[in-house]
Amino acid sequence: MIFRQFFDNISSTYTYLISSGNGREAVIIDPVFENTDQYIQLLNQLELRLVKVIDTHIHADHVSGISSLRDKTKCVTVMGERAPGDVVSMRVKDNESVKIEDINLKAIYTPGHTDDSYSFLMNDRVFTGDALLIKGTGRTDFQNGSTKDSYNSLFERLLKLPEETYVYPAHDYKGESVSTIGEEKKFNPRLQVSSIEEYAQIMDNLKLDNPKQMDVAVPKNRNMGLSLEKQKQLKGITFKELNYLLSNDDCRLIDLREQSEIDMLPSLNNSIKIPFLNLHEYINSKKEELSKIKLIFYCAVGERSALAVQICSSYKLNNVFHLIGGLRG
Repeated sequence: MIFRQFFDNISSTYTYLISSGNGREAVIIDPVFENTDQYIQLLNQLELRLVKVIDTHIHADHVSGISSLRDKTKCVTVMGERAPGDVVSMRVKDNESVKIEDINLKAIYTPGHTDDSYSFLMNDRVFTGDALLIKGTGRTDFQNGSTKDSYNSLFERLLKLPEETYVYPAHDYKGESVSTIGEEKKFNPRLQVSSIEEYAQIMDNLKLDNPKQMDVAVPKNRNMGLSLEKQKQLKGITFKELNYLLSNDDCRLIDLREQSEIDMLPSLNNSIKIPFLNLHEYINSKKEELSKIKLIFYCAVGERSALAVQICSSYKLNNVFHLIGGLRG
């Protein structure tokens, strides 16, 4: 397995890159916009294909690199279902998994720092975002934060993981890079409490300044997706136009979602199922056939299908459309 930890000196943010191995698929967690080229350079050096990028929550101290990585690599953007961002390709629920090849990341809803915070558990390590820091915990005084939720996320969820589980947070301000659940139980000063009231007394009296980039970062991070207007410009069509094309033209209707999504919301009638991550392989195997028909893509919210139109254009397949807003639009 390939595992890399990046550190952004300005915002003290940790970003993580994970892959099964050289030449394989990769996922990035909590990227910083300014470091996008650094991530891509390493991806190229290791011949990795970035297929998914995850933000643990809407960050207030830096602009996320989630959309720049999407635009440059055509990867799938992922956040928890509570995230207030405008459009994210995949929204995951508590206990749902984000999968790439041999990598499995289980989403754990851990609100408190914000109301959209998720941690991600992968075998012997957990990526805690700002929910649990090394010898600290995420502040709870903005973005619908809650000391009660933070306490429950810590003591009822994260601290119940095996003590040997490695803790990889989204930030550190004291020069530490990794801890364990056991170490945090013993040495984290904010966890040496016997009640939620004791924890609240600590958190409600931190008196911290707001993050310097908060007024810029939060609005930008809430609007990282491919808006409906942008989707429309990428040969987007409405449900009405979709039905017209299907009844009058030689079309192939393609559902780009993953099976876990289809299990929750079935495909449209007469669809074929080609997960977005398999699209290149599908086009390469059927390029001549696909050049003679009309292709219509759809997904959950329209982001993957819009990217599919761009991918097809690179193969000189231009008789291609996609459903604006996807099935949830």
